[in-house]
Amino acid sequence: MGGYLKNGEWLAGDDGFADEDGSFHRTTSEFRDWITPDGSPGPSGQDAAKAQKDRFHLYVSYACPWAHRTLITRRLKGIEAFVPVSVTHWLMRERGWTFDEGPGVVSDPNENASTIHELYQIADPDVSGKATVPVLWDKKERRIVNNESSEIIRIFNTAFTDLGARDIDLYPETLRDEIDEVNERVYENVNNGVYKSGFATTQEAYEDAVEPLFDTLHWLEARLEGKDYLVGKQLTEADVRLLTTLLRFDAVYYGHFKCNRKRIADLPNLHRYMLDLAARDEIADTIHMDHAKRHYYQSHTSINPTQIVPVGPDLQFA
Repeated sequence: MGGYLKNGEWLAGDDGFADEDGSFHRTTSEFRDWITPDGSPGPSGQDAAKAQKDRFHLYVSYACPWAHRTLITRRLKGIEAFVPVSVTHWLMRERGWTFDEGPGVVSDPNENASTIHELYQIADPDVSGKATVPVLWDKKERRIVNNESSEIIRIFNTAFTDLGARDIDLYPETLRDEIDEVNERVYENVNNGVYKSGFATTQEAYEDAVEPLFDTLHWLEARLEGKDYLVGKQLTEADVRLLTTLLRFDAVYYGHFKCNRKRIADLPNLHRYMLDLAARDEIADTIHMDHAKRHYYQSHTSINPTQIVPVGPDLQFA
C-alpha cells in the first residue's frame, strides 16, 4: 500500500511496485541540490546552500535502509546539533509515510506536517512521483534540498566541517574510484537487489534479481576475508551503504522478500563484519529493528496479507 503525487495532488492507494513485465524499477530522486561550507556549487555544479546552524532538518523512517544511511553518517560525523531529525511512523499505507503517534515517532517541528508528502507539496506545488525518505529540508527557504540518500551522506561528509563536524572522511579522495566501483555493484545487486527480488511478480523477474544478489553476497564474503572494511583500511561510505541492507537481511529480506538461499549468519565474514560495525556506539544507536520488521511485514499487504510479524530471528545486535 501507499500512494504517490501527481501534479501536486496526493493520490492514495497503491500504484504498484512492479512494472508490466513483473520487474521492480526504482524511481529517480527529484531533489538534488547540495549544501557546501561556503554555499559554492556542489561537486557536479549543483545549486548549493551554505551550511549553517539551525537551518537544515532531516526527515527519516527508522525502517528504511536508505534513510538509515543518513542517520549513521550524521552520527559518525557528529552533526546532530546542526541537523535535527524527525522520524515517521513505521506503518506506510494510503497516506504514505506519516507522523502518526507511535513508539519512536518524532513529529515535524517545522511545517507541522502530518505526512511526508505534505513536505513535497510545500517544496513544489506541482510535484509528481513518490514521497520518499530521507528528506533533507531547508527551513529557511521551506524546500527540499535533497532526497537522494547517496548524495545526502556525501553532503554530511563535507558540508559541516567548518562548523565542527568530526574529522572523519567517509569518501577519501585516494579511495574514491574503488568506493564507486564497490558502491555500483552493491547498489544494483544488493541494496536494490533485495527489492527487485521481493517486489517481482513473475518467476523470471524474481530469479533475474535473486541470482545476482547471492553472487554479489559471495563476492563480498570473499572480499572481506581477513579485512575489516570493504575499501582500504578505514570505514568509508561503502561500508555504510552495505551495512543497512545487511542489518535487515535475516529479519526481513530472507523470508519476506524470498531472498532465502542463505542468511547473512551463514556467511561468516559478512556476519562478523556486520556485527563489528553494528557494535559501534554511533551505529548501534541508529538501529531500530522493531520499526523495520513492523514496516515490511505490515505495510506490504500484497506480499504478507496476514500482516503477521515474525518473532524471530534472535538478532545479536538488536
